[in-house]
Amino acid sequence: MKKIITISREYGSGGRDIAKMTAEKLGYTFYDQAIINTVSEATGLNPDYIKKFGENTRRSHIFNYGYNGYMGIGFTGFSLPDYLWQKQRELILYIAGIGNCVIVGRCADYILRERDDCLNVFIHADMESRKKRAIEVYGDPNKNIEKVLKDKDKTRKTNYRYYTDQIWGDASNYHLTLDSSEFGIEKCADFITYLAKQ
Repeated sequence: MKKIITISREYGSGGRDIAKMTAEKLGYTFYDQAIINTVSEATGLNPDYIKKFGENTRRSHIFNYGYNGYMGIGFTGFSLPDYLWQKQRELILYIAGIGNCVIVGRCADYILRERDDCLNVFIHADMESRKKRAIEVYGDPNKNIEKVLKDKDKTRKTNYRYYTDQIWGDASNYHLTLDSSEFGIEKCADFITYLAKQ
C-alpha cells in the first residue's frame, strides 16, 4: 500500500482533478491549496505569489533563473524563489510524515524520492484536449491558448530542472505516466487508486 501519492501534470491535462478524485477514492488528505495557504502563513508571502511561482519560474531559461526575484532573506542570502522552495520542501516532508496524502506538483516526487511508500505519477494529454480544458474548465480567455499552455509547461520544466537537476515529465522520474486524453479523468484516478492499494 502506498501512503503518499504525488501528481505532477501538464497544464490543462486535468492532473489536479485526477489528484483530488484519487484522494477521495482512497480517503487520503488532498494537498494543493492547503500547501499554498500554510506556506503563506509561515512566510508572510502573498498566497497569489506562492500559487504563481511555487512551481513556476518567471523566466523560461535556466541560466537566468538565479536572477528570478533575488532578495536576501535575513542573513541567509536566499533569493525569494529559493526561500519559497525551502519552505515548500519543509512542509512537504512534514505532510508526508503525518498521514496518507495526495500532493499536487511542487517537486514533491523529487523531495520524497527516498521513500518507498510513495507513488509518483505524471499526467499528460494531447494538445487539443488541453486547449479545450483550459478554455472550458479553467475559463482561460486567451486567444493564443496553445502558447499559454506551452509557456506554462516551460516554466514548470525550468523550475523542476533548477531544483532537482532532473527533467520534468521524463518517464524515468515517475512510477507511472498517464495520458488523460486517452483514458479520461476518472479512469486515470481509478488506475492510480488501484496501484496505490497494491
